[in-house]
Amino acid sequence: MRSLIERQGGIATVAPSMQEVPLDENRAAFQFAEKLLSGQIDTVVFMTGVGARALLAALETRYTREEVFAGLERCTIVVRGPKPTAVLREWNVRIDHRAPEPNTWRELLALVDEHLTIEATTVAVQEYGQPNVQFYEELKRRNARVMTVPVYRWALPDDVGPLAAAVRATVAGEFDVLAFTSAQQVHNVLEVAQAEGLRDDWLSTAKSCVIASIGPTCSETLTEIGLPVHLEASPPKMGQLVKLIFAEGPNLVRR
Repeated sequence: MRSLIERQGGIATVAPSMQEVPLDENRAAFQFAEKLLSGQIDTVVFMTGVGARALLAALETRYTREEVFAGLERCTIVVRGPKPTAVLREWNVRIDHRAPEPNTWRELLALVDEHLTIEATTVAVQEYGQPNVQFYEELKRRNARVMTVPVYRWALPDDVGPLAAAVRATVAGEFDVLAFTSAQQVHNVLEVAQAEGLRDDWLSTAKSCVIASIGPTCSETLTEIGLPVHLEASPPKMGQLVKLIFAEGPNLVRR
C-alpha cells in the first residue's frame, strides 16, 4: 500500500490496525465436521480464502483432507469472492455458485434467492473476523437452519503504537486522506482512539479529510459510525483505491 501511494507521488503513513488470530478452541469447526461427514449439511458458504485454509488446517488434526473434501462434494458450495474461489480450486473442490462483485453479503443473499432453495435446509457459513449477523438473520428469515463456523477473529496488532500515533496525527490535522481497506480496520481505529481518549476528536477531525473506502462493506461501516465516504474503489482492490484517490482526491481536499 505504501509503495502504491508513493509511486503516485503521495506521502504515506501506513499504520497496521489488525491481525488475524486463530480461535484457541475449534469446537465449532469440529461440530461442523461431524455434521458434514454425516451428511447433515446441505450448503456450505466460504467467505474468505484465509478462513477456508484455517478451517481445513483445524479439521486435519482429526480427519484426513480426503474425508473433508468428500463431505464437501455432497453439499452445495457457495463462495463469496475470488480468494476462497482460488483456495477451493487449488483443492479441486467443486464450486456451485460464486457471488458477483463487490462480493458483499448482499450479493450472496441475492445469489441464494436466485439459485437455491434453502427452506428447511442446513446452511453452514465459514465466518471471517466478525460474525455477519445481518446475513444470518436473512438466511433464517428464509427458514434455513444456519450453522456458523468461526475460524479466526480480528484483533488489534501486538504493537498499537503506530496506530495510536496515526490517530493523534489525524486529530492534529496532518492528513488529507484517510484510506480504509477493510471494515474491521474502522472498528479497531475507533477502539484505539477511545483508549487514547480521542474518539470524539478523531471522528470530528476525520470528517474534514477525504474518506476513501476499499468497497461497499467498508463503506457501510464508515457510514454507520458517522463518517462520509467520498471515494469507493470499484472493483474493490487496493490498486484501484489508490488510483481513485489520486484521480479524484485532489478536487475534494479541503484547504
